[in-house]
Amino acid sequence: MPASLFCLGLALILGIALGSVKLPAITVGEILLARLPLLGDRIVPHWPQHLEAIIWQVRLPRVILAALVGASLAVAGTAFQGLLRNPLADPYTLGVSSGAAAAAAFTIVFGVTYAGTGLFVLPVAAFLGGLITVILVYRIALSTGRLMIHTLILAGIIVGSFMSALLMFFIALAGDGVHQILAWLMGSLAFKGWGQIWMLALFLAIGLTAILALSRDLNLLVCGEESAQQLGSNTEQTKKLLLLAATLITGGAVAAAGTIGFVGLVVPHVMRLLVGPDHRVLVPLSAIAGGLFLVLADTAARTVLAPVELPVGVVTATLGAPFFLFLLISKRYPARS
Repeated sequence: MPASLFCLGLALILGIALGSVKLPAITVGEILLARLPLLGDRIVPHWPQHLEAIIWQVRLPRVILAALVGASLAVAGTAFQGLLRNPLADPYTLGVSSGAAAAAAFTIVFGVTYAGTGLFVLPVAAFLGGLITVILVYRIALSTGRLMIHTLILAGIIVGSFMSALLMFFIALAGDGVHQILAWLMGSLAFKGWGQIWMLALFLAIGLTAILALSRDLNLLVCGEESAQQLGSNTEQTKKLLLLAATLITGGAVAAAGTIGFVGLVVPHVMRLLVGPDHRVLVPLSAIAGGLFLVLADTAARTVLAPVELPVGVVTATLGAPFFLFLLISKRYPARS
């Protein structure tokens, strides 16, 4: 754990240092330390004032957002793979991304605005769209009286397909707004305000705490519902709470950054290979690794073809797809999560 946190810290400094204006890593560290209560008085500023503006107003908020989104997607992916007992599950399996994207496209096409909401209209709409989608999936899956895993997956495919059709309909009506919708679909970590960061941090804190509290029951659930019940686990309640927590985290990530693929699929696989299947260890390490991965991916998106900035979703797919293909070919992926 300490080593992974240290690596994440280095990635954050690297993400701040690299960009259209390259900053010395030592200077970045000094500027960050200068704001700390105990160390700030001991550091004498020797850098141009505009460097502080670049770091505090542009780079730092962006890397923090990237770390939170990456952690959210990785934790949600770990929970969904364990809950659905499917190594191919990810945060978007139940149609969350389709519902969120459809709601976001609706606000863009029809210009939905409310007084005083400003830039929060799009993320709030996306979160509500993802939440409504999962509620529909949940109600359909409960039509048999019990929350069956295979029924949940099938309901997710059905509702997700319907939401994707709505999204295509809104794109057809978008006109000049189609570029904004496509930018949303490709994922973007462009900083729009600290409010989104605090919102996502709150969602992640609540969801992560709930999933960690249920990690023992999740370990039992992976072994099968009958075995879990025999060992004293309330499987129905565990599935409902895990579904709610993972959806909350996913909805927050999609609302803040759009749809970014492969983070919640690849990172849990890699960490499971490294630390094993115990979710009490796997969940927090996946959060750190997910944040690390997306910070590095966003840094690459900003620097590889500078001054052109690539959509971060393109970078994660470019890095994640070949690696996941390698796992499949080498048969090193677990048969069950």
